[in-house]
Amino acid sequence: MIDSTTFLATPDPEESVSESRLPSALKIGYTLFTVVLTVYYWREYGPTNFIYFCDVALFLGVAAVWTEKPIFASMAAVGIAIPQLLWQVDFLGSLIGSPVLGLTAYMFDPNISLFARGLSFFHFWLPILLLFLVWRLGYDRRALWSWTALAWGLMLIAYFLLPGPGDPLAFPNQPHNVNYVFGPDGDVAQSWMPEKVWLGALMIGLPTVFYLPTHAVLSQVDRRSRQKRMA
Repeated sequence: MIDSTTFLATPDPEESVSESRLPSALKIGYTLFTVVLTVYYWREYGPTNFIYFCDVALFLGVAAVWTEKPIFASMAAVGIAIPQLLWQVDFLGSLIGSPVLGLTAYMFDPNISLFARGLSFFHFWLPILLLFLVWRLGYDRRALWSWTALAWGLMLIAYFLLPGPGDPLAFPNQPHNVNYVFGPDGDVAQSWMPEKVWLGALMIGLPTVFYLPTHAVLSQVDRRSRQKRMA
């Protein structure tokens, strides 16, 4: 009797479990990129920069490519697929002079080094890579609740321990309003509702609007893929 976790971790029943399902070049290249980004971001922005959802997803991707366990790629995909889709759309719109949300304006700021902007381009390709990993490794349905719990923890850390808009910073590039726990504008706190109400709405809204739909789609695609293999 094979449980669902084992089955999901083996997309091809005829493939040897000892054989890597991901190319070594991908593992090494992705890891080297993450190391370079981590060193640069730590120096420029400090360790609290890695509380951002997208950076956590990047690290989960490293765990996924080396362990080849579906849970890590699945969690990251659930967490950032839709938000980073918005980033992709805004970036492409900005390329033709029609930004959608203004999320990627910094990518076209000549005052920011080309190297830094090149590193930040991972926001564009990371969700594509994560979806590839989910397709290759399988989708773990525990990802919805696992990522939601992780995201709640990250939001609470950002709200209670990190600077908000207008707070004094320890150094010029210190991240503030991380994960937008004080409002959608990184530099100005929202004034529509009490702070903690905003935080609560964010903790409920993100799973409802972003994580749950992604989970539903990936679950359905994975189910059909498994049924096709069994046919």
